[in-house]
Amino acid sequence: MAKPNVINKRELIHYAKQCLVESGIEKFTLKAVAEKAGVTQGTVYYHFRTKEQILVDIVQDICESSWEEISQVNEGIIKQSLQSAKSRCKEDSFFHKLFFTLMIAGFNNPKIKDHLGDILVNENRALSENLKKVWSKSPVDGVSIDTWGILFNAIIDGLAIQALLNRNFSVDNVYKELEHLFERLSSIQAEEDI
Repeated sequence: MAKPNVINKRELIHYAKQCLVESGIEKFTLKAVAEKAGVTQGTVYYHFRTKEQILVDIVQDICESSWEEISQVNEGIIKQSLQSAKSRCKEDSFFHKLFFTLMIAGFNNPKIKDHLGDILVNENRALSENLKKVWSKSPVDGVSIDTWGILFNAIIDGLAIQALLNRNFSVDNVYKELEHLFERLSSIQAEEDI
């Protein structure tokens, strides 16, 4: 029996994530979300007009939750950020499959493109703010901390592509070396502060 229209958008996103995990993106429908949540399709359509909209909102929810969790960390914030990114860097990464699928859809859908663009801007900003907690200034003259945030975000997304497409990709090794790179950049920055 369907629940009355007392379910909120956030709860529907939770059920939509469950549907994605259980059925995959290929079989994902708003009808399946309604069934999982025990509500009518009309309730789902009230909150989400299209399948793409709910998928974009799922990506946004995952990103916001991740950054909210990381922003609570006071010590080792970059290491925690890298561990969080590494945990999603897998051959079967639900998040990255969804993100890249939506990115491709965004090439032909300006609303999806704009929404994902906003998510990237927010991720870049969050990375930059976290770097500013660690670095008083950029470790390399002429490269702003904001640009470092964008570069690290691009590296993380690029590593996710590698993991999705290359079964032999060594996530552990690459993330270990990425952490070493960050530590080296931090030590350069610390030396310049002395």
